[in-house]
Amino acid sequence: MNILYLISKIVKKFHIPAIRESKIHSTAKVSSGSHIVSTNLGKYSYIGNFCTIINTSIGNFCSIADNCIIGGANHPINWVSTSPVFHNGKNIMKKNFSSHEFKTTECTNIGNDVWIGNNCLIKSGVNISNGAVIGMGSVVTKDVGAYEIWAGNPAKLIRKRFEEDVIEYINESQWWQLGDNDLQEIATMVNNIPEFIKEMERYK
Repeated sequence: MNILYLISKIVKKFHIPAIRESKIHSTAKVSSGSHIVSTNLGKYSYIGNFCTIINTSIGNFCSIADNCIIGGANHPINWVSTSPVFHNGKNIMKKNFSSHEFKTTECTNIGNDVWIGNNCLIKSGVNISNGAVIGMGSVVTKDVGAYEIWAGNPAKLIRKRFEEDVIEYINESQWWQLGDNDLQEIATMVNNIPEFIKEMERYK
């Protein structure tokens, strides 16, 4: 292995993730340099390097690539000023000229088995449903349906991953709630939709 590459990998590990007021499942992973605040991360989900995720609920088996920003603060656009120094709450300037009521953050919800590509920006308050895929570099400002593929700036629906009946079946199966032993049983069928559906009949 190239020695410079090895050194760079070691240095990267020194960027310890900053996690505050969050619940991270014991099987989940938060990678180097990520900033996670008021967020729940489900089992076998991971957050890549140098992401910022605020006030977000993330389900099981989600894959979030590097350099994504999810959630964050809103600003009042129908006031005279958008600056946070004119409403209640803490701000980076540590100064409040007035304390008008304003809700700065909305909870962002990401379902189960969602894949979010590199460098995505996801607006606070957006709901991304189970099985969705967000293409790299996308700016998501609207809710995303189950098993839909979205991409672009602003992100738009490209297509659905499966036919409606298949989406409905997988969604209703809630396979992501199964325990590890059961997951081991169905693991050999995840690349074969008809076989997977047949196997999941056992768990109804």
